Amino acid sequence: MYEYELELIKNGCKYIAGVDEVGRGPLVGPVVAACVIMPLNFELEGLNDYKKLSEKKRDLFYDYIINNCLAYSVIEISPAEIDEINIYQASKKAMTLAIEEVFKKIKIDHVLVDAMPLNIDLPSTSIIKGDTKSLTIAAASVLAKVHRDKLMYQLDSEYPHYGFKNHKGYPTKQHLENIKKYGIFKEYRKTYGPVREVINES
Repeated sequence: MYEYELELIKNGCKYIAGVDEVGRGPLVGPVVAACVIMPLNFELEGLNDYKKLSEKKRDLFYDYIINNCLAYSVIEISPAEIDEINIYQASKKAMTLAIEEVFKKIKIDHVLVDAMPLNIDLPSTSIIKGDTKSLTIAAASVLAKVHRDKLMYQLDSEYPHYGFKNHKGYPTKQHLENIKKYGIFKEYRKTYGPVREVINES
């Protein structure tokens, strides 16, 4: 999990940023990207792609990363903008803005990106399944995931009958049944198929 970082350190890089995004698949809420720079040779036993971690573990790692990182940022792209520019472009924009925010604090030497190549004026490496191969990207994935889940819990408190605390906005059977029953509200992504169906039926 530290192979890419070690190679960059050998080549003189000091400030290595990891960036990742979450929330491309949900029907509701923003897509969220995080960028983080951890101290050189940092270790966090068990850190991996957020999907392989329990929610309790993610929350613990989130606090550790926030408290021990050199710099981080979290960026949201709204459902309205996702509908306007599409989810792929929204994901790229979120990650690019997250990198720019961190760069304002620390001059990044190299960026490790999960899967998606970015058009940025910095040396970067795009790594397929990077959140399982790079600790720095994994740290970013945890920050983005926990941040987005918090937003879903807020939505759940406002709209408890939709079940957001369970499905986090993803198109589960329960969620699809609930939007057909209760309709949609402004946080929904109106260009997504299941949401369009509800709009067309109403």
